[in-house]
Amino acid sequence: MNTIYKSIIRKSGAWALLAVMLLSASCEDYLERTPESVISEEIAFLNFENFQGFTEELYQCIPNFTTTYWTSSWNWGEDEMVSAAGNFHVTFMFDRGNFWAWQAEHSGHGGRASWLDKWMTHTGDNPHDKGLWPLAWYGIRKANLGLENLHRMTDATQEERELIEGQLLFFRGWFHFMMIQYVGGLPYIDRVLPGDEPLREARLNYHESAERVAEDLRRAADLLPIDWDNTVAGRRTLGRNELRANKIMALAYLGKNLLYAGSPLMNFESTGSRTYNADFCRRSAEAFGELLDLVESGQTQYALMPFDRWHNNFYTMGQNWALSGGTEGIFRSLYWSGDQSNWGITKQFFPSVIVDGDATKFVPTANYVNQNFGMANGHPLPSQIDQADAESGYDPQYPFRGRDPRFYKSIVFDGMQVVQGSMPPNQEDNRHANLHTGGSYRGEVSGSPTGFLNKKLVPLTANTYDNAFAFGAALHLNVPYLRLADVYLMYAEAALMGHNAVTGKSTNFDKTALDAVNVIRSRAGMPNVLSRYSASVDDFLHEVRRERAVELAFEGHRFNDLRRWLLLIERPYTLKTSLEFNRAPDSELGGDPAEMRVVNLREEVLLERPLAERHYWLPLKVSDVTLYPEFRQNPGW
Repeated sequence: MNTIYKSIIRKSGAWALLAVMLLSASCEDYLERTPESVISEEIAFLNFENFQGFTEELYQCIPNFTTTYWTSSWNWGEDEMVSAAGNFHVTFMFDRGNFWAWQAEHSGHGGRASWLDKWMTHTGDNPHDKGLWPLAWYGIRKANLGLENLHRMTDATQEERELIEGQLLFFRGWFHFMMIQYVGGLPYIDRVLPGDEPLREARLNYHESAERVAEDLRRAADLLPIDWDNTVAGRRTLGRNELRANKIMALAYLGKNLLYAGSPLMNFESTGSRTYNADFCRRSAEAFGELLDLVESGQTQYALMPFDRWHNNFYTMGQNWALSGGTEGIFRSLYWSGDQSNWGITKQFFPSVIVDGDATKFVPTANYVNQNFGMANGHPLPSQIDQADAESGYDPQYPFRGRDPRFYKSIVFDGMQVVQGSMPPNQEDNRHANLHTGGSYRGEVSGSPTGFLNKKLVPLTANTYDNAFAFGAALHLNVPYLRLADVYLMYAEAALMGHNAVTGKSTNFDKTALDAVNVIRSRAGMPNVLSRYSASVDDFLHEVRRERAVELAFEGHRFNDLRRWLLLIERPYTLKTSLEFNRAPDSELGGDPAEMRVVNLREEVLLERPLAERHYWLPLKVSDVTLYPEFRQNPGW
């Protein structure tokens, strides 16, 4: 079975040979190396084939957060709840205020349960061994080593030099950004630090760090092509370049980096103001505008996926382990073994009553679903879900009727037919989702404690009876780091807050903030944002945030969104609730589950997260902050 890593490296001729030699050398003891395996700097960096072989390892430094363990945790806001069987996961511990749990020293199952950290710096094939913190520092050093040796690349064309430099700058900026968004400003390492000198690199504030990231990403965007397939060098690996760093990736992260810098939390850390920073937001909109203008003018390989194939952003099935993302996925990690998600990760979303295997389950919270997934006519649900609302048409006797189309694409609710094929007669009662109070799909340990299941990331056939886990079914889950819909929504937020107007826009893209949100809603079959929600900046900002919650649900964005908006520790965002109800006596299974009548509908609080101001930033490792005084700990930790 060909894998993504094989496609990007091992089919790349001379690049592959050097990459394998360098990677294998890093795993061997120096004394075991034969003389012929040692490559001089002059040869290693002489030409494009050799230098690209060196650069390829940077792609192996991207952790795959989807498959970081046998069951994986990446949603840490109020959006998702893990069953009690998953008490070793970051989600479970963050829910109880233990933010040390991101670190391998404090993470469950011997430090392997967190994708942000691992005990080792590992660039091999096993995603269980890859953590962001060690690999980011390793990748930064490797990028700096490459940049300091660019002058040795004498046997190369200008295009080849730009491809190498662009990738190195992209990864140096990307790794720094990925760390500062969680822990705040850090030293910006732009040189190979000597091993024989004491460390004295002081932490920068967030804005200073973001400016350095922006410099690298802007330069990378100017150097890299839109599509490697359209370059002379890239044609050597034609059709296998989709994961290589390109101009669109660099612009996307340039815009995201600047939007984060302009967000209230980061602005507060740097300036003491808890508001948006308009200058950073305007610059963010310009970066996103440049990207979106290229996309909408047909100059890129990227486009929004049609809504009937929306799920291909997250998983593929029966496509020979094809990587998910389609035309919409902008930045994704490498994927070595598709079967890993088939046998492991995909089983974490449905209850044990219909899935054999691990009891750990991750399910949507009722508060997140009810507060964000509104009605098909564009109105939100009422704040009291047991009350009817004439304007939206919401009826508490039929709470699943007439909802946003993405509700039906993302959420399994009571009465939905889950098992499609045959099942033993004694299990027939579990064919439909029994998510009502006391139903067989409910449970604190190996079922749903909230009354909902996740349909967005796995098909309904991801159960024991429909054979989705068979090897030939090739059910392959890989959530992207960043996709095009996210860019539209970040552009809308940046243009809105940068220009303090719903009609705000960049100078290089025709669409306003309102237009950009409507593009995403239109793809889902939703009406444009209603005029009552676009009458003011504050009203529309709330809708932008709600749109992000719906479109990007369970993709790992919510935790950082709540943090940067300074909402993480505020009610109702600290609450996780369940949906409780009974099926009405006249309700019958087998028809449209949205038309099943319910009674006694209510929400019940399952937990309230004990969060304080210090939880806006993750604590740094004690082993790091004790290295030297200038590398200070975050406040409150």
